[in-house]
Amino acid sequence: MTTEEPERSITEQERDEARKRLQNKRDLARHAVSFVVINSLVVVIWATSGQGYFWPGWLIGCWGFGLLMHTWDVLWRRPITEADIDEELRRARR
Repeated sequence: MTTEEPERSITEQERDEARKRLQNKRDLARHAVSFVVINSLVVVIWATSGQGYFWPGWLIGCWGFGLLMHTWDVLWRRPITEADIDEELRRARR
C-alpha cells in the first residue's frame, strides 16, 4: 500500500512563485561568483602593491555580510502565508 498524494493541476500562481524562486537562486549564484572574482582581484592588487595592512579585509567582510544576508533571504526565509496573516489578525484582536 502506498500513500501517494493524488496528482493535482498546478496553478499559474504556483508556477510564478516557482519561477521567482528559481530566479532568486540564479541571482544568488551570480552574486557569489561576483564576490569571489572581484575580491580575488582586490587581494591580488593588494599582494602586488607591497602588501602591508590587509585593507581588502574590509571589503571582503562587508560584502560577505551582504552575501550572507542574500543567502539567508533566498534559501531559508519562508514566505508569508495566509495562515501567518490569519494568526497575526487573531493576535491583534486579543
